This record gives sequence, C-alpha cells and structure tokens, in this order.
Amino acid sequence: MIERARSPLRFLAPIALIAATLIVYVVVTGSVGGGEEEPTATNSAVQRLEGDREKKPDSSEPETYEIQSGDTLDAIAADTGVSAEKIEELNPDLDPQALIAGQELTLRE
Repeated sequence: MIERARSPLRFLAPIALIAATLIVYVVVTGSVGGGEEEPTATNSAVQRLEGDREKKPDSSEPETYEIQSGDTLDAIAADTGVSAEKIEELNPDLDPQALIAGQELTLRE
C-alpha cells in the first residue's frame, strides 16, 4: 500500500470556516469594538446647539469679542452665547454681511 503525504493545505478548510463565522458575527452585530455609536456631524451639531441654548451669560464671560477671519454673526453668537439680534442691537454700526477681522464687538451692556 502506498501512503500519500498529507498536505498542509488540509488546515485551510477549518481556518476558512472560522474566518467566515467571524465575518458573519461582525456584520450581524454591526461593529468589532463594543458597538458604541460614532458621533455623526448631525449628532454633534444638535448636541452643540442644545448646549448653547442652556448656556446663560454670567459675569465671568467676556464683554467683547474680536472678530476673526472667516467668522459669521451666527457663529459668533453660538460661540459666545449671545444672540445675533442682541449683538446687532449692541453694535449698531455693525454690518453682519461684512465683518472685519480685528473689529471688537460689544457682547454685554
């Protein structure tokens, strides 16, 4: 009787089966690392807006703001916790469409 040499490839079938099972598990559960949801841009924006609504001005907050390049009135309002309308009211010479970098805005009376 002639003996055939056993091929090392005989281990590939069980390894492939384990890999396929692992892939199915990952697809079904949705993630490899514990299933925590990654923050999305929408979730982050909503959380930031909710935080801004709860923010109340106090005496420790600055009374002025220096406009930076690329700032918009809405972004300044969100960053400072002062409404855009209030900023316009306190700065009557302000043109919201043409903010100038370096210009100081009054935020409090």
